[in-house]
Amino acid sequence: MRPSPIALWLSAFLMAASLVQAKVKQADCSFTTFTAPSGYSIAAVGGIDDNGYVVGQLQENKSGNVVGFTRSADGTFTTYAVPKSYTTMFNHRLNNAVTVGSYQDHKLNIHGFVYTAGNEVAVNYPKAAQSWLNGINNAGTVVGAFIEGVHSKGFQLANGTYTEVAYSGALNTQLESINDNGLVVGYYQDATLDHGITWQNGKFQVVDYPVTKYGTMLIDVNQAGVIVGNQYSGDFASGFFYSKSGFSKVVYSGAKAASIGGINNNGVISGQIFFKGGNQPGYTAVCK
Repeated sequence: MRPSPIALWLSAFLMAASLVQAKVKQADCSFTTFTAPSGYSIAAVGGIDDNGYVVGQLQENKSGNVVGFTRSADGTFTTYAVPKSYTTMFNHRLNNAVTVGSYQDHKLNIHGFVYTAGNEVAVNYPKAAQSWLNGINNAGTVVGAFIEGVHSKGFQLANGTYTEVAYSGALNTQLESINDNGLVVGYYQDATLDHGITWQNGKFQVVDYPVTKYGTMLIDVNQAGVIVGNQYSGDFASGFFYSKSGFSKVVYSGAKAASIGGINNNGVISGQIFFKGGNQPGYTAVCK
């Protein structure tokens, strides 16, 4: 009996899927984990600079407020909250300690800001009530997103000039990081999935993790052009590398998932591990 056309199509589909999946290797990573200081829980882990400083967000266990944090390579935490804010988020840090992030005021509006030496400067896309600031390079160019109507669009701010960045036909566009070569990474959302994107010299390229159920988000890029991101196939984000050699997934043995928040120019990544039972420590890792 000859196989039916449906059976042939299914067989071809499964073979193609297995071949695509085979292209994703598992990175060999050496992890160093860390937990929140007393009175806090780790809400999210962001980027890491070349000196090993990690940034992100901590949640106060009593009040529920979220504050930005910096963790030094020796494990010392420093917290910061924008005055009169409900939530403060640190996303990316340069080697000179300049940090970018976002905060939510008590009217629930979100504002981007640049923070250094105890001072912050607000960065809001013109006429937008909601702005996020996610990445910065050594030239001082920043990238983020803003709300227009009910949808988000990305933006770049360079030398005082804002450039709107939106993937054609997307419901939402978010820019996450920029390196010194002007390579921007982020993602856009269509009606069903998130899709990873790069943007440089006005041109987009889609970078999607193979065989993902809910989509791909590109999170950071270092000066060598190595990109890190997360793919969503379940309840948690699972991290990966992307370079000329293809995709490499990041796996922490015994955990549900290990997400990535950033990568520095030494190839060290930062992120968060998700275990059963709610244990969610941060980590830094060197991967091969």
